[in-house]
Amino acid sequence: MSGAATLLDGGLERADVRALIAEHLADMRGTSPEESVHALPDDALAAPGVHVVTARGEAGELLGMGALAEREHRGVAWAELKSMRTREAARGRGVAAAILERLVDVARKGGYEAVYLETGTHAAFAAAHRLYERHGFEAVGPFGDYAEDPHSAFYRLAL
Repeated sequence: MSGAATLLDGGLERADVRALIAEHLADMRGTSPEESVHALPDDALAAPGVHVVTARGEAGELLGMGALAEREHRGVAWAELKSMRTREAARGRGVAAAILERLVDVARKGGYEAVYLETGTHAAFAAAHRLYERHGFEAVGPFGDYAEDPHSAFYRLAL
């Protein structure tokens, strides 16, 4: 990450994190139909089994966030990346990559077999697709309770 930034676990109690989550949800609803928006609101991110990471700059300003949710399907444990968001002013500085790397490390330490994610297909998601692919995620079909959806792209990283 260029420039000094600190990765912290948690942070949902902070107003700026809740505001970033609200911004994320509004943006998702602006690019995808409601039934194709799978981002989690702050109360769902606060549920047991969800690990939140935030990134803050030198002055304590929020740069971005992401979460990892524990999942299980047919007795197999895996993790799902949720609510990845970088503030617009912090984009292009490696914030998302640093958060993603931390969350993948959390999944590895948790003994998960894989990390999955669902993201949009709109052109606005192109940078996210590149980020995930650079970090070894491969395109897959729907997983868990997801269904085929022209507004959703699915990825998996084997651990």
